[in-house]
Amino acid sequence: MSLYGSMRTGVSGMNAQSNRLGTVAENIANSNTTGYKRASTEFSSMILPSGGGNYNSGGVETQVRYSISQQGGTSYTTSASDLAINGGGFFIVQGNGGENFLTRAGSFVPDKDGNLVNTAGFKLMGYEYKAGADPTVVVNGFDGLTEVKLKDEGLVAAGSTKGAMEANLPSGAAIGDEKPTSLVVYDSQGNTRILDFIYKKTAANTWSLEVRDRASYTPAVAPTPGPPPTPGSPAVGIIGSQSLAFDAAGKLTTTPTTLTTTPINNLPGTGANLGALTIDFTKTSQLGGEFTSTGGGIDGSKPSKMSGFEIDKEGIVYVKYGDGNLVPKFRIALATVQSPDKLLPQSGNVYSQGTDSGVIVTGFAGSGAFGNIQSKALENSNVDIANELTSMIEAQRNYTANSKVFQTASDLLEVLVNLKR
Repeated sequence: MSLYGSMRTGVSGMNAQSNRLGTVAENIANSNTTGYKRASTEFSSMILPSGGGNYNSGGVETQVRYSISQQGGTSYTTSASDLAINGGGFFIVQGNGGENFLTRAGSFVPDKDGNLVNTAGFKLMGYEYKAGADPTVVVNGFDGLTEVKLKDEGLVAAGSTKGAMEANLPSGAAIGDEKPTSLVVYDSQGNTRILDFIYKKTAANTWSLEVRDRASYTPAVAPTPGPPPTPGSPAVGIIGSQSLAFDAAGKLTTTPTTLTTTPINNLPGTGANLGALTIDFTKTSQLGGEFTSTGGGIDGSKPSKMSGFEIDKEGIVYVKYGDGNLVPKFRIALATVQSPDKLLPQSGNVYSQGTDSGVIVTGFAGSGAFGNIQSKALENSNVDIANELTSMIEAQRNYTANSKVFQTASDLLEVLVNLKR
């Protein structure tokens, strides 16, 4: 009967508006939740077949959607572990059960073990950093990921492995002239050691470079003639040498433009090792003027304690030590899907893969469809309170109107029943 159908239609409308009011309430409650994405209720009609002069009123069904792909505003903080993504992508986090999720909530802080965890207790995941090469990424999975852990390991030292020496050699120098400079390096225990770089002009546009370990260097002794002759001895402490050739414009033509020094093991007094060093001299030139050592540098560090950390826009996590050195330890992984709005929301402001969201693809910030990571910033909720209050009023009015349909059909049914009297 159409009166019963009208009542069911009114109930359907009230249920739909209740769902809408529920999403409005959730949005308002989470208006200050970091990285929260607004929920909305979409309506679709339900049509019932009619015929024979009778109309069967249908109803309405609802579907909740989340505007996950809509980025919220950015607020700035003073914590280096507060992270926001400027662009596409999600942080990969891990729950206590070992399951991985996606999130835009980047309010991370170190826990007692040094793991970066957000407000809901999910651990931030990334890859251990490998110098000179990006970590190997499993594009369609989470294999290889590890917790981003920033735990103070006490005093830490790093031996030198590579560096550079830049100099301008005077083109007007006489053959046989020597020009010295030096570089401080670190052994395996973080002790400092001085290497002397001796440039000697051997011919026009040609110089020799000799690297000496200052502490162990002993010059060569020439043999003494006479009966009986005194034997000589070679120089000690020369750990590397290279011939440098220049063109008419004073540019270096020697290839390769690096030299590798000889390692020194079991150093006296400490038992430490000074490993082989790869020294780059690409920027060496021969021009008019004075000899100048225009720059140089070396990796490695003396013993120092962790004093903090920094995270750059590409998601590389650097541990900062007391001597000012920044050592890369991790690279934060990001993930994305073809349809972010179809991800399944879970408790703790995280998302899991849904049947309609597409395959999860992992990568790094600043590449492909992934945005940049911004430290000392958080993504705000994308809820607009004014819009939510307007929707609340609409839902209230529509609920009341649907209840009037139910009430009217009920009154008409009562009239029909009273016809029996």
